[in-house]
Amino acid sequence: MIIFITLFKPILIAAALFFFSLSYAGSDHGDEKNSSGALSVDTPKRQANGNLFIPKLAQRQLKVETELTQEGDFPKTLDLAGKVMMDPNYGGKVQAIVAGRITPGPKGFPLPGQSVTKGDVLAYVTPEAGPSGTRSLAESRLKRLRELSDTVPRKTIEEAQAAVANEELRAPVSGIISTMGIVSGQVVEARQLIFEVVNPSRLLVEALAYDGTMLKNISGGFIEYSGKTIELQYLGGGQSMRELALPITFSGKNDDLLGIPIGQPLRVFVSTETKYKGFKIPFSAIVKNGANQNIVWIKKSPEEFEPKVVLYEPLDGKYVVVTSGLSAQDRVVSSAASLINQIR
Repeated sequence: MIIFITLFKPILIAAALFFFSLSYAGSDHGDEKNSSGALSVDTPKRQANGNLFIPKLAQRQLKVETELTQEGDFPKTLDLAGKVMMDPNYGGKVQAIVAGRITPGPKGFPLPGQSVTKGDVLAYVTPEAGPSGTRSLAESRLKRLRELSDTVPRKTIEEAQAAVANEELRAPVSGIISTMGIVSGQVVEARQLIFEVVNPSRLLVEALAYDGTMLKNISGGFIEYSGKTIELQYLGGGQSMRELALPITFSGKNDDLLGIPIGQPLRVFVSTETKYKGFKIPFSAIVKNGANQNIVWIKKSPEEFEPKVVLYEPLDGKYVVVTSGLSAQDRVVSSAASLINQIR
């Protein structure tokens, strides 16, 4: 027996090492399967039916947020092009009446953004020519008339003084300087715009309506600026067409328009008296699919999302009203919809 074991000992050792290597390789293969399985579970992917599988960890990383649809009756809204303009009752323009050379006022030229009070002297315009010729001739004539003051009517002397007097440019209203386009010593023409004064808390929004029949059906409006929805109050519409459209005017409530620059182009969402049923959702929930259709992503389960084709109408710039494609109690993706829409 001892001789048998001694002869076959190398064979037994080789067999043991062979079986050990097989078992080790099998354990490695199993780990790889587990590892690959874990990766497949934790990776967002698009399923064969078009739905998305997004694990909770990936949802937190993408900052996916959802909210319930709000069913109700909403006003029909029109999306019009508009802009911010100055309220003519609380703003004004400073123009030169005569041509001449401009010089600073008592406090120097006011700069854009500087506050002024109604009646403040902003600048002087020194006329370079009068009815009788150049300024030098007008000054000589005034000097000569003053020497003959005993025989020349006072009216004639006052007219000569006015011909060489500096024109005072005063602020027409209280507010801030919006426009300033001159420098000291510059020669300006008559009716040239020198300053523009506005009250930043008294601004208007003007939109262009291409359907004149809607003017009697307007209830209000909204704009979105810097991520904030601002409600507008309808003031009225014009009766003379401009650029093949009728201008309609809105005002803000309190100081809502404060900080928006004059001339800023905006999308004005005009609300009408007409109502229709639908589901209110954020505009950020609307994305495009491969067929260029408008879709939203519905949360079917904690980690599964389903696309639905929808038809919608604008509401106030931040929200839209879906008229087809949704049902009550649907939970739509309101944040990061464009990111999950790229998952393949």
